[in-house]
Amino acid sequence: MALFLPILLCIFTISTDAQGNPPSTGYNPPSTGYNPSSMVDTVAFDQAYRTLWGPQNQRFDQQSLTLWLDQSSGSGFKSRKSYRSGYFGTAIKLHPGYTAGVITSFYLSNSEDHPGHHDEIDIEFLGTTPDKPYILQTNVYIRGSGDGNIIGREHRVHLWFDPTADFHDYAILWTPNEIIFFVDDVPIRRYERKSEVTFPLRPMYVYGSIWDASSWATENGRYKANYVYQPFIGKYRNFKLKGCEADSPQSCHPPSGSPAATGGLTRQQVAAMQWVQTRYKVYDYCIDPKRDHTQTPEC
Repeated sequence: MALFLPILLCIFTISTDAQGNPPSTGYNPPSTGYNPSSMVDTVAFDQAYRTLWGPQNQRFDQQSLTLWLDQSSGSGFKSRKSYRSGYFGTAIKLHPGYTAGVITSFYLSNSEDHPGHHDEIDIEFLGTTPDKPYILQTNVYIRGSGDGNIIGREHRVHLWFDPTADFHDYAILWTPNEIIFFVDDVPIRRYERKSEVTFPLRPMYVYGSIWDASSWATENGRYKANYVYQPFIGKYRNFKLKGCEADSPQSCHPPSGSPAATGGLTRQQVAAMQWVQTRYKVYDYCIDPKRDHTQTPEC
């Protein structure tokens, strides 16, 4: 039976070993007992997506989409349809070595429909230097009030594997009640709907991109993109998409992240999520003492 269980917040510190280094890769999280991705069919890229920008920095070959960033441009793609809920996933292989300032992303947004007060659900890989592991950042923006305030709800984790060595699956499950972020079918974060003002409800498109975010991406902008190391490459494949389109009837229901059709996570899935957060979480906006938590009442 699935349970609606809240995420247990971890201590606001970077998990390190005795030498001050992040936890080593190579450990496997506990079994979740359920793989949501197995319930969603793979779709052809050109069936579900189209090039949005930087076509000269984009190549599709043998079911794999390659995007790259160089001094001339980055690149991105966008879904052909917008959705009000659903399961959205892809497998990504990241660029090794020096990638400071470079963002490789997969996300939902309605920024083109609602410029200046859009909603967004993000999976972003923050570029890094060769001596430090990648950080995966998940984020949720809710700006339906149109008040112009950009309020991020960031979580950041290291990964228990090297994301540059092979493809791994990353997914967002967005339902009317919750947002769950998955890595290789392991839930790493669950964001519940506690009120309409703290949850995105307007239809969004699905995007992927690689771009220069030197001003903030790596250690708050301390390290910038260095084009001596260009091109910076992100590879995508195994696109999975199943959801309710913007104009779908109200009877349409998105997939579930657990065996229960009502959603939530099982105890086994929650245990795996807590394993990730205890060992690998490096930032949680809810327990950042520098944040104004009156702006994030869900905390």
